[in-house]
Formats: sequence, structure tokens, C-alpha cells
Amino acid sequence: MRVLLADDYPVVREGLVAMLESADGIAVVGEAGSGEEAIVQAEALRPDIVLLDLRMGGMDGVAATEHILRRLLGTRVVIVTTYEDDTDILRAVETGAAGYLLKGSTRQELIGAVRSAARTETALTPSLAGKLFRAREAEPSPLSERECEVLRLVGQGLTNAEIGGRLYLSEATVKTYLLRSFKKLGVSDRTAAVMTAMKRGLLS
Repeated sequence: MRVLLADDYPVVREGLVAMLESADGIAVVGEAGSGEEAIVQAEALRPDIVLLDLRMGGMDGVAATEHILRRLLGTRVVIVTTYEDDTDILRAVETGAAGYLLKGSTRQELIGAVRSAARTETALTPSLAGKLFRAREAEPSPLSERECEVLRLVGQGLTNAEIGGRLYLSEATVKTYLLRSFKKLGVSDRTAAVMTAMKRGLLS
């Protein structure tokens, strides 16, 4: 089982490598320090499993998961993070992540998650199962028509200034609409907002 690790802290990667390589049948074939680097490494190495930190500088783990799963059929992604917010968990699982683990998980939980992911099963730290259920039950906040309009233009590659010109809004107002959308969708960047809104059928 070939594993790629992505975390922006080298000491965290070292700890994960030590735990994983102590298990039979698991080999860490690469490491990455950012979401962008994880995508490049994943395409080059074609690992079976990618362990991704949720929040890194630049592209976050959910956006990187989206890219990796779209480009590499058969590769599974497990999010490993210090965060256990309901929205973060739901974002990760809805994007297609095979699991979501806290960095405080035991060696057995980590190895078990990797093996579960390889069997195409969902792996969650036990304490997170209830949070995922609650997050799935929660009704997502709908976007306003203007927020949807702004995101459609973001999806077309327009900048905030260009969107403002198209909709006769100030650049600051466009940014406000985007920030509101981020909050409602539980995301932190433009790309994730467009992807999440499209998946939920909000931009059709």
C-alpha cells in the first residue's frame, strides 16, 4: 500500500511516517508541504492513499482532495487534521475524502484508517461520527440570488473588479458577497465556494 503525506509541518510528517512505516504492507512513497505540491506529487507517484492536512498555506486539503480525486481514479484521500468542526468534516466527506482523522489519533487508528480507505470504506475518528451525522442533518444556508450570480462569474474566471463591472457593483461589495457565500457554504476560498455551490445544485 503506497501512501503520500501532505502537511505543512515537517515534524508532523516525520511522526506520521514513523507510525505508518512501522506497519506491515504500508510504504510512504512521498511527502508534500502544501496542497499544490500534494497534487503534483500525487500525479507523479500515483499513490494508493493520500493523507492530507486540512489547512495548509495556499490550497487547503479539501480543494486538493477535489483535484486529486478528479485526476487520479483509484487513489483515496484521508484528511488528517487538528480541526473537528462539523462543517469541515462535512466538506471533506462530501468532496469524496475516504476518511477524516484527528492528529491526536492513535497509531492503530491511523493505520486502521489507511487500510479502511484502501478497502473503499469510510474511516472516521470515533469521536467524529456523531459530528458528521449532525452536520449532514443540518440544513445548509441557501445563497441569495446575488451571491449565486457572483459565484457564477467567479466560476467563469472573472476577478472581483471584473465582476463588479459586470454587475454594476463596487469591488468591495463583490468581496462582501463572496465572504457571505464562504460562510454559508463552509469554505475559505473562491474555488472551493464555486465547487461546493455547484455540487449542491445552487448555480444551475
